[in-house]
Amino acid sequence: MSLNNQGVDIAKNIRIIEWLKAELTGSVAALFKAMLKGTEEIIVEALASIIITSYIIARRLGINFSRLDLHIESKLRGSIEEGHEVERWYGDLSAFLRYVTGKKR
Repeated sequence: MSLNNQGVDIAKNIRIIEWLKAELTGSVAALFKAMLKGTEEIIVEALASIIITSYIIARRLGINFSRLDLHIESKLRGSIEEGHEVERWYGDLSAFLRYVTGKKR
């Protein structure tokens, strides 16, 4: 690949990352609005967009999906061991960890 093409690819990657950041911000805003007055379907749509965009940003930054998944699992385990409030009060982190690890089977 020529230096000129590499420069175009780098610029293109920077542009897409900036676009994805804007998408992520918009999805978070949509989630907050939906939580105030939206239906469950609108909330689910916003949450799904946040998750998809996060994974795509990771990929654009050179982090593959499986590495991100492994880090999510590790972070969940650590938060559970540390007694995070959400875990102590509701058990959400354990439930999510079971879900994530169960999908691999």
